Amino acid sequence: MSAALQEALERRLSALSGDACTVSGLARLTGGASRETWSFTADDRALVLRRDPPGSEDPARIALEGAAFGAAGAAGVPVPQVVEVASPGTADDIGSAYLLMHKVNGEALPQRLLRDDHYARVRTTLPYELGRVAARIHRMDPSALPGLAGGDQVQELFDEYTRTGPPLPVLEIAFAWLRAHRPSESRDTVVHGDFRNGNVLVDEDGITAVLDWELVHRGDPMEDLGWLCVKTWRFGSPHPVGGFGSRDELFRGYHDESGTAPDAEAVHWWEVYGTLRWAVMCRMQTQRGRAPDATNPLELLAIGRRIAECEHDLLALLGHDADGEDPPLDLPEESSGDLFGQPALSELVDAVRAFLRDRDEPDPRGRYLARVASGVLDVVRREATVGPVLRGQHENLVTQAGFDSEADLALGLRAGSCSADDPRVARAIRHAVAARLAVAHPGY
Repeated sequence: MSAALQEALERRLSALSGDACTVSGLARLTGGASRETWSFTADDRALVLRRDPPGSEDPARIALEGAAFGAAGAAGVPVPQVVEVASPGTADDIGSAYLLMHKVNGEALPQRLLRDDHYARVRTTLPYELGRVAARIHRMDPSALPGLAGGDQVQELFDEYTRTGPPLPVLEIAFAWLRAHRPSESRDTVVHGDFRNGNVLVDEDGITAVLDWELVHRGDPMEDLGWLCVKTWRFGSPHPVGGFGSRDELFRGYHDESGTAPDAEAVHWWEVYGTLRWAVMCRMQTQRGRAPDATNPLELLAIGRRIAECEHDLLALLGHDADGEDPPLDLPEESSGDLFGQPALSELVDAVRAFLRDRDEPDPRGRYLARVASGVLDVVRREATVGPVLRGQHENLVTQAGFDSEADLALGLRAGSCSADDPRVARAIRHAVAARLAVAHPGY
């Protein structure tokens, strides 16, 4: 595939410049579950290609993202310079709708930004700088982005939730809370939609570019600040703003740049919304991964199990302690032998994990997917070991709460026929979340 794509890029860039162009160093980057990202050199220019997976094109969304780069640059937001946005006819050559831009120096990998000594100094300044950059995003001219969507974010998210899987109690609780506690006042601005650690490029001096504008829309600007503070985007760090630092510094930067002080309660509301949104997005990725034509089902399906993290975070954000005193898990010991003999299932899984972890994969994307596969096998092993017992405990607790299934309990919460304040309901909910985490991410 990369050879054909290289030839297509050479033809397209040659047509754009009028001179023969040679592409070298074409490599797919690791990030991006929804779009492919490729880096390469075209003669003496370092470029990046962002394209929809072939067969899943969204030319209108690509065009909007390309326009967003221009409007953002005009507002003082650091962004890459766009070379070309796919137009009818040109996308056929590259394989799908795409965006070509100049490569900007900097690091986007959150784990490096949060842990490497090279970024130790800049980490202390990033919350303030992120606040200033967010304020610039929110003064972008909406008229420069025709077709910019808006609407009721909660209702749209609920509609997506009901389309992508069975009802879940914690998500029902969160939707009810959001509807009951909407911020009384809000502004209407351009919203980046995915402003977080992982979508900004950083060097030792600060932010060099804001990336991934595919979710840009109109709405309350506090949405971007709440999304930035969602626990998922802290990548294991205790600091709320992308893992870098405090909300106070984020708010100070926003105020210094815009003259407007963020409303802390509104930002909290959007943090709850963002956590719920990520839960629904995990369900959406599962649906995409199940599609017969999915180009990266391993990555998409693996994301689906991360919903347990969102449930845990929502319970904590809303005051329903996910680690309360009464959801202990009675985890069984792993059997040393059974009907299926030796080696044990865990040994087989560990052997495959070691093979994936230790293989000498030259391609960065291949190394990344090998790590994803290794993590999936961890989930498989844990579910095989403790899943049957936890499932039995869960079913017993749901029955004690007066329901036939977890989905029925969730619908009861939606209808108001039961309450999370009922100790039996609360215990069933917390046990379910703890059980899912015990399998999907026990160290979370």
